[in-house]
Amino acid sequence: MLEIHDAALAFERLESHLLERGFFGVDADPALAADIYVGYGLAETLRRSKGRAPAEPCPLPLLACSIRTAPAKPATPGPFNLGRWEPTWTAEEYATAIARAQEAIGRGDVYQVNLVQHLCARIDGDPAGLASALTTLVPDAPRPFSGPGWSIASASPELFLSRRGGRIWTMPIKGTRRLGSGAALTESAKDRAEHVMIVDLERNDLARVCKPGTVRWPELMVERPMAGVSHMVSRVEGELAPGAGLAEILHATFPGGSVTGAPKISAIDHVAMLEPVGRGAAMGALGTVRSNGDFDLSLTIRTFAIANGLVHLWVGGGIVADSDPAAEVEESWVKARPLLNALDAARTGRHRTLAGAAA
Repeated sequence: MLEIHDAALAFERLESHLLERGFFGVDADPALAADIYVGYGLAETLRRSKGRAPAEPCPLPLLACSIRTAPAKPATPGPFNLGRWEPTWTAEEYATAIARAQEAIGRGDVYQVNLVQHLCARIDGDPAGLASALTTLVPDAPRPFSGPGWSIASASPELFLSRRGGRIWTMPIKGTRRLGSGAALTESAKDRAEHVMIVDLERNDLARVCKPGTVRWPELMVERPMAGVSHMVSRVEGELAPGAGLAEILHATFPGGSVTGAPKISAIDHVAMLEPVGRGAAMGALGTVRSNGDFDLSLTIRTFAIANGLVHLWVGGGIVADSDPAAEVEESWVKARPLLNALDAARTGRHRTLAGAAA
């Protein structure tokens, strides 16, 4: 397995690693595939603000790649047990950070900032069991990805990027409601504005690697049930410019705009200033690259990291000028509850208790 812990030229090193092992050529073995994980920590290369990034709460590589020559076999899930979930932020601290983001928006420094809170609990047992418990939520990348001493299990419903030959597309999510809430997302001016900002950002990102005039958005603000909640999702696609390779595509698009905010660079700076801990396995990418260059990468929202006997989860949302801090804190729990309930239904041992969560 390739593990990269230094952000410098990480995407180029990944592409070179795959080229050296027979990917992307005309004679590439169609049975070859690479499972890859890309951590949000690589966004550090884009920051303009000074000062250290928030400390990471768990030891993970910035990028990892595992090559296989046969279809992936599902892991046999074992039992697991969880301790008490503890948030890094109190609700008040999270709301204060949201208010600070709005002050930056009011100054014109940024238009939208995605802020996330971090939860942590003790875990005993099999990470594959935790990943298996999440399959009821129909994740985009359901198989756990593991390296020496760490595992990632995702319930993400969000597509970061897919490529098929010369076509590439992304499906950003912005806007969330409880299932059955009766309130249409498309009727919310706040949610529509938040969503359109990110669609425009993704359109600009794809335009950096696509033929001029080919980027379009055939689906815009479609409401769908996803991962136990209702989301608003769009599809942005284009035709790749000749010679656009994996490293160039990732440089143009990573991290996904729906987990940063807009403009992307300014939002990344504000995330680093406002969040108390690093994002670990969250807000990056997870998926598979095929030998012919096609790939499917999900955005690692609703994603758990397991290391050193602890399990970590990050949940949050986009902050705009008219966000209500209390409502944004509650939205993060709306996203977390289906995940935690799925684990409750599958785990062994005593019932979960959740610090800070409303029933």
